[in-house]
Amino acid sequence: MKQHQELARSLLDSCTANHLKIATAESCTGGWVAKILTDLPGSSAIFDRGFVTYSNEAKMDMLDVPMQTIEQWGAVSQQTVMAMTLGALTNSRAQLAVAISGIAGPSGASPRKPVGTVWFAWQRQGQQAQTAIQRFYGDRDSVRSQAVTTALRGLLELSV
Repeated sequence: MKQHQELARSLLDSCTANHLKIATAESCTGGWVAKILTDLPGSSAIFDRGFVTYSNEAKMDMLDVPMQTIEQWGAVSQQTVMAMTLGALTNSRAQLAVAISGIAGPSGASPRKPVGTVWFAWQRQGQQAQTAIQRFYGDRDSVRSQAVTTALRGLLELSV
């Protein structure tokens, strides 16, 4: 998608100018943010690594998300994405991290968390995470694509 590429190019330029590296912690997007970033020539200068933590076990094993956090709040929660960005920063050489966890559908929803519910966290090393919840509409690909756009925009804002 052209919008993804334009955001990624702006992010690459900003991170290069500010000597920042990025780590991604993705669940419902399955590595899509990492793919968009690494599609760009020169991305190795700013992209450190991506964690695709689709399962709860992967979140705990790779990002040190506490089991209690997932049990109490769920995988799709502010608390979980905050733990994911912290884990991404702790387990990488990046200064910026994004975490995404959501329900892309068509199943997996609950009355409190309908299809299209996606939590985000963005964190810069040494700072508190910034979080947001979005409720996207459309099919699975549309929800995931909108989540990628939101993730990239948040990283771009944090990179300046």
